[in-house]
Amino acid sequence: MIDFLIKKIDWIDVEYWFYLLNDLSFVYIILPFFVVELIRYGFIKKLNKDVIFDSIANVITFGAFVIIEYILGILAITKVYFWMHYNFSLPHLPLNMVTIICCVLLADFAYYWDHRMMHRIGLGWATHTVHHSSEHFNMSVAYRFGPMDAIFPILFSLPIVMLGFDPILVLLSEVFVQVFQTLLHTEIIGKFPKPIEYIFNTPSHHRVHHGSNRQYWDKNYAGILIIWDRMLGTFEPEVEKVKYGISEPLKSNNPIKVFLHGISRLFRKIKSVKGIKNKMLVLVKPPDWEPKEY
Repeated sequence: MIDFLIKKIDWIDVEYWFYLLNDLSFVYIILPFFVVELIRYGFIKKLNKDVIFDSIANVITFGAFVIIEYILGILAITKVYFWMHYNFSLPHLPLNMVTIICCVLLADFAYYWDHRMMHRIGLGWATHTVHHSSEHFNMSVAYRFGPMDAIFPILFSLPIVMLGFDPILVLLSEVFVQVFQTLLHTEIIGKFPKPIEYIFNTPSHHRVHHGSNRQYWDKNYAGILIIWDRMLGTFEPEVEKVKYGISEPLKSNNPIKVFLHGISRLFRKIKSVKGIKNKMLVLVKPPDWEPKEY
């Protein structure tokens, strides 16, 4: 068993595994599941124009996000990540099952903090609010991204690279966490057995995260393991029926408005507060923060 865990693995095999788990999952899980969700909407008589146009807006925001991520990806991978890897990292780690599992776990932990930051500072929420602005909850919502959603994860990925993990492995692990998250965006699945619900993030836990109910705000940030939330005091079980969306409803399926509404709201708030200090604080304080004299 130990020999299996520490045996060197070829990159071609690692890339193939992640290709099956990350890229091809859209074909054999996500798209078929979304079709089932549409059938369910029809069966419960909720398949209407709003659901259709909301899903289309989700896909368009994803397209815009991919363009931004691709441009940033070239910069981050070829310039920043590898530069840090070769100049400011601990001794480079071998590629084996132990390092792959550890990298995924670290990427998951980093995702928790990245996700939490995007909820708790104004600039982060300005981009992440796009993901939460849908009043529906299905697989397409997982692809609803904001314009800066590709930027913040870099801050939390670099420490993993500095620990000696290969930058490509770090990025593949991050995508794996995101793919796992995608599978949680559904109302079809209720709750799993208690041991699974206790350890892993599940659709039930993630429904809570998307709730606009006051008790559900800023809860269940986890990617794969819900134990991060349990350990760090941000866990909330699904009890009351979840109402999806944000506290200030968007009420639009216009893809451009969906994609940019958080940034525009942030700029309006900065413009409305008085004083340079307060304007700067809007960027780093929680999104519901207001200056005392405001």
